This record gives sequence, C-alpha cells and structure tokens, in this order.
Amino acid sequence: MGASRENIDLKRLPRHIAIIMDGNGRWAQEKGQDRLFGHFHGVESVRDIVEGCAELGIGYLTLYAFSTENWDRPAYEVTGLMELLVDTIRKEVETLNKNNIRLHVIGDMKMLPDYAQAELGEALELTASNTGLNLVMALSYSSRWELTEAVRNLARDVREGRLEPDAITQDTLHQYLSTRDFPDPELMIRTSGEYRISNFLLYQLAYAELYFTNVRWPDFRKKDLYEAILDFQGRERRFGKTSAQIQQDLTAPEGTF
Repeated sequence: MGASRENIDLKRLPRHIAIIMDGNGRWAQEKGQDRLFGHFHGVESVRDIVEGCAELGIGYLTLYAFSTENWDRPAYEVTGLMELLVDTIRKEVETLNKNNIRLHVIGDMKMLPDYAQAELGEALELTASNTGLNLVMALSYSSRWELTEAVRNLARDVREGRLEPDAITQDTLHQYLSTRDFPDPELMIRTSGEYRISNFLLYQLAYAELYFTNVRWPDFRKKDLYEAILDFQGRERRFGKTSAQIQQDLTAPEGTF
C-alpha cells in the first residue's frame, strides 16, 4: 500500500530535495520497448513528484534530467530526449503557473540545441514571478563541470583584482556555483537501485541524507516520495555534533546560546 502523506511531519520537511531520475531505459527494456519509451513514461513521474512536493510545501526540488556524460549516448536517444524535453516544457508551463511553481535550470546550456535553449528561456521568463515550489532542472549538468566553471571564474576575478585570495571562504566559492540562489539539498533520492551520486551536486550534497530505492523512475510516484521523506525524518542530522549535543540544542529555550 505504501507510505501515507498523513504520516509525514510537515514541520520537519526537507527544504530541498534532489533526485537522480534513474532507470527509464531499463524499465523500457524490461517491457521489450525502446529506451525512449521509458523516458516518455518518466515524464508522468516528474509530474506526479512535482505535484507531490508542491502539495507538501517543499521549497526546492532539483531533478537530474540530463548529464554532460549523457551526450555520449546514441544520437537517436539524445535527439529524442531533446525533443521530449522541449515538448514537455511547452505543455507544462501553463500548469507550472497555475500551481505557482517557478522553473530554474542549471547546467551548460550552450550544449543544448538552439530550439531547446529558446523554449527553456521562454519558460524561465513565464514562470519567473511564481513564489511557490522552485523546480530546478539539471540539464547538460555535471558537478565537475560546475566546479571547473566556478574555479575558472573565481580565478579570473582574482587576476583582475576583484577578489583577494586570502579573502576566499566557503561562502565565496558558493557564490560561484550554479546553485548560488538555492539552499543545499537535505535529501537526495536515487531511483533504480544504483548506489552512487554520478557527478551530481558533489559539493552541495556534503550533508545531505542519501536515499536509494530499487523502484525504476517511471514507476516512482507520490507514495515512494513519502517513503523517502519518512525515512529522512527518522534520521538524526548531527552535522558533526554528538547526539547529546543535538538533543541539547533541541531542548534549549529559544534565544539562548
């Protein structure tokens, strides 16, 4: 029957959930179908999970939709994915606005076909004033690409005198990342039974809770999202402290230090 939304503590939700949407191709092959068949059905899962996060009041949802490594896949699959991306965005903008969802994109947009860039740019503009769930699509993205770009831009600012090397902190580096406007994910979900991060938000996931499920992405629905959140709520997030310190922090009167 699966997890129920009623069991979730709405006061302890992860502010930001990141998902590696894995298993579309294998799901299709298990059904004797082409890999694109799986990607097509994976769109239904995206709709359901975006809706589920919006209903719960999650602030940020990042979906790993296409990595820089995915460009090495067969040409027909890449072309099909780009066409599916554009068609989906075109159809979903009205729904995003209806549900007050703002779209963001992180990744090397220059790698995308011109028609995909144009469609994305229009969708970003049309949803820019929405104030509900922030839906972040990681497209043509990899963490090593992001960190390389960050270091390159940081080094350029040092060379041109806009930044002193001794003044560089973790907060400084954060400002050069693609995710500078978002809080770090607190929960990372990967579907389809793989136990790795695959070059996804390596810096930002430093203190995220990792949740892995055997469910293929096209079968992943709200009940599976609820299970992941309930698992998250059952964990103790210590950030290097001891359990005793965490309990002391939780019971300390407000305003004490």
